[in-house]
Amino acid sequence: MATVRSTLPANLPPPPSSSPPARTATPSYHRKPLATSPAEHAALQPSEAASLLTAAARARDLRLGRAVHARLLRTGTHLETDTVVANSLLTLYSKCGAVDAARSVFDGMPPGLRDLVSWTAMASCLARNGVEDEALRLFGETLQAGLRPNAFTMCAAAQACFVSELFHSAGHAVLGLVFKTGLWGTDVSVGCALIDMFAKNGDMVAASLVFDGLVERTVVVWTLLITRYAQGGYADGAVDLFVDMLENGFRPDQYTMSSMLSACAELGSYRLGQQLHSLVLRLGLVSDSCVSCGLVDMYAKSQIGPSMHNARKVFDRMSKHNVMSWTALLSGYAQRGSQDNKVLMLLCEMLDEGIRPNHITYSSLLKVCANLGDQDSGRQIHAHCIKSCLADVNVVGNALVSMYAESGCMAEATKAFDQLYENMVSFSCDFDGDGRSRDYQIQRMDLVISTFTFASLISAAASVGLLTKGQQLHALSLKSGFGSDRGIGNSLVSMYSRCGYLEDACRAFDEMNDHNVISWTSMISGLAKHGYAEQALELFHDMVSAGVKPNDVTYIAVLSACSHAGLVKEGKEHFRMMQKDHWLAPRMEHYACMVDLLGRSGLVEEALDFINEMPCKADALVWKTLLGACKTHNNMNIGEIAANHVIELEPQDPAPYVLLSNLYADAGLWDQVARIRSAMRDKYLMKETGLSWMYVENTIHEFRAGDTCHPQAEEIYTKLDRLIRDIKGIGYVPDTSIVLHDMPDELKERCLLQHSEKIAVAFGLISCTSATKPIRIFKNLRVCADCHSALKFVSKATGREIILRDSNRFHRMKDGKCSCGEYW
Repeated sequence: MATVRSTLPANLPPPPSSSPPARTATPSYHRKPLATSPAEHAALQPSEAASLLTAAARARDLRLGRAVHARLLRTGTHLETDTVVANSLLTLYSKCGAVDAARSVFDGMPPGLRDLVSWTAMASCLARNGVEDEALRLFGETLQAGLRPNAFTMCAAAQACFVSELFHSAGHAVLGLVFKTGLWGTDVSVGCALIDMFAKNGDMVAASLVFDGLVERTVVVWTLLITRYAQGGYADGAVDLFVDMLENGFRPDQYTMSSMLSACAELGSYRLGQQLHSLVLRLGLVSDSCVSCGLVDMYAKSQIGPSMHNARKVFDRMSKHNVMSWTALLSGYAQRGSQDNKVLMLLCEMLDEGIRPNHITYSSLLKVCANLGDQDSGRQIHAHCIKSCLADVNVVGNALVSMYAESGCMAEATKAFDQLYENMVSFSCDFDGDGRSRDYQIQRMDLVISTFTFASLISAAASVGLLTKGQQLHALSLKSGFGSDRGIGNSLVSMYSRCGYLEDACRAFDEMNDHNVISWTSMISGLAKHGYAEQALELFHDMVSAGVKPNDVTYIAVLSACSHAGLVKEGKEHFRMMQKDHWLAPRMEHYACMVDLLGRSGLVEEALDFINEMPCKADALVWKTLLGACKTHNNMNIGEIAANHVIELEPQDPAPYVLLSNLYADAGLWDQVARIRSAMRDKYLMKETGLSWMYVENTIHEFRAGDTCHPQAEEIYTKLDRLIRDIKGIGYVPDTSIVLHDMPDELKERCLLQHSEKIAVAFGLISCTSATKPIRIFKNLRVCADCHSALKFVSKATGREIILRDSNRFHRMKDGKCSCGEYW
C-alpha cells in the first residue's frame, strides 16, 4: 500500500466525515511553523502535550486533539524527538478513526522513534477501520523489526482476523503467537479478542475452549461469550452459560442482561423471560434503556397470553423512549397481525414524541401494510423511506418487495427488487480478483456486501418468484466467498422451494455443512407445500434424531404438512409432542393449523369444539380457518358462527363477508347473498382481485380475469379457445357451480373460461416453446376447483408440466395428475 501523507493546516481542520486535507510529500509535523501571535509561540512541554492528547483520545475528541496537534506544529517541537508525544498523537487519531491522519503521523516518524506502542496503535487503527489485511501486514513488519508483541498487539492481530478470509489464512498463526508469547489464558483482553475472532467466524467450540483456558474470568468475559452464543443462533448455550455465571458468583450487569433478553426472545420462552425480568428488578437495572428495550422486545416476540400487554407496561414505565423502544413495540404488534391498525396509531404517537423512525421501524410498518393489504399506506411509508434515504437499505427494500407482492402490485414489487439487485451488482463490480477491494471494503462492506445482504436479497427474489435473479445471486455469493455461509444456505433452500424448484432446494440443503433449526424448518416446509407430507415428517424425525431442537415455526410446518395430507392422527400426535416433549406453548398459528387439519378432513364440528376448548380466546385467524373449512364442506350453520366472530374481531376485513356470501350462494339463498354484498358496499369493502403472473425472459406478465390489456391478448384468447376445445374432447367439464352469481349456466361458463390462471397458461404455451421446460404460474389467491381441473387436463393434452403456486401451496400438474392429490 502506498504511503499516505497529509499536511495539517494551521487552523482547525474539518471533521473526519468531510474531504481529507490536501496531501503533500512532506510529513505533516515537518512543516515550518506558521507566523502566529507571541502567545501562540509558547511551546507545550512534552508531558503537557501527551496529557492533553491522552485526554482527547479517551474522550474521542478529535477537535481537541487536532487543536493540540496544530499548536505543536506552530511551535515546531517534540514531534520529531519525543516518542511519547508522537505515540499519543498516533493513538488519538487511531481511536477517533482518522486513518489517513494516523498513517501520516506513523509514516512521518523517524524509524528510530517508532516503538512497539507506535506499531500497535497503527495496526489497531487499521484493524478497527476496515483495512484488516494492511493491519496484518503491519503486524508482520513489527515482528520483522525484532519487536516482541504484547497483549495489545495480539488483540489488534486477532481483530484483523475477524474477516473470514484472513481468519482462514492467518487466524491459527495468530493463535500460535499467543501461545509463544505466553499470553494464552493469562491475559483477559487477549482472551476476549480470541473469543471474538473464533465466534465471528462461526467456531463456537474454539471460542469456548479459549474461555475455558482463561485463568481469570470477569463479568466482561462471561458477557462476551454469552452475547456471541446468542448472536450466533445458540440461544440454549447462552442460557446454560448464564446459569454457570450465576453459580460461579458473578453479578450480571446491564450488558449481560441485554444479551440474555435477546437470547430469551430467540427461544420464545415466556417463563424464562419473566424470570429474567424479576432478576432485572432485583439488580436495579430496569432503568437502563437498553435493558428496558430488551424487555419490551422479549415480551413482544413471545406472542403468548398477556405478553404484548406486558411489553406495553414496560414501555409505558420507561422514563424516556428512543427509536429502539418504539421499534420494539411496533414490531411486536406487527408480528401479531391482528392488531395492525394499532401499529399505525402508535406510529403517530411516535412521531408526536419527535422520534424519527429508523430502517427497522420502517420494515415493521411495511409488514403491517402487507398484512392489511393496505398498499396506499404502504406507498406513503415508501415515500418516507425515500425521503429518509433508507429505501435502499436491505431490510427496508426487502420489506417493500414483500409489501407490494402481497398487495398484488407485482410490477412495483419487481421494481423494488430490481433496485436492490442493481445496487448489489454495481457494488460487486468494485471487487478485485480475490473478491476484495480495500477502498470498497472501507466504505461499503458493512453496509452493503455481507452475508445478510445476500440472504435478504435471495429472500426478496423468492417473494416475487424471480428465480433467474435468485440463481444469479447464488452465483454472486459463491464468487464473493460466502458459499459456506449458513444464512445464505437457508435462504437458498427457501428461495428454490418457493420458486417451485424443489430439487434445487434439496440440493442446497444437502450441500450445507451445518444445519440449524432454520435449515431443517425451511426444508420441511418446502416439502409440505409441494405435496410431499410423508417426506416432510420423515425429515422432521431426522432433525430430532440429529439433536436439533424444533421451535414453534418448525411445528407450524409439521402441522401444515399433516393438514395438507389429511393426516389427522399424526397431526394430533405432533401437537401433543410439541407441548409434552419440547415444552413449546402453542401460538395462535398452531391452533389455526389444528383447526385447518380437522376442517379439511370434514371434521368441522370437532374443529368448533377444539376452538371452544382452547385455553385462550381464538383470534380472527382461527375463526377464518374454520370459516374456510365450512365453505369447503358446505356447513352453513357453523359457517355463520365463524363469520360472525371474524366480523366482530376484524370488521374491516372483506374475507368473512365473501366466504359467507359464497356459502349462501351454494345453498341458493340469493336474498342472503344480496344482503351480504349490500353490507360490503355500505362499509366500502372490496373483495381482493384474483391475479396470476409469470416471468418470461426476466419480464413479468400479469393477468386478471377477463383481462384484455396484454399486448398479445388476441393471440392469447385464440390459443385459450383452442385449448378449451381440446380439453373438453378428453373429458373436461366446466364446473359452473363455483360461479356464485344468479345467472344462466352459459354466462357462468364464460366467466369460468376467463379466469386468470387459464389466461396465464395459454400465454405460457405461446411464449415457453421448449417442451422440456415447465410452465410456472403464480397466483395471489387460492386456485379455484375448476381452474385446478382445467390445468390438469391441459397438462395431459399438451404433454407439458404446469407448476402453479397459489396462496396455500404448490400444484405440480403432469399427465393429468396433481401433486396435491386433490387435497388442498
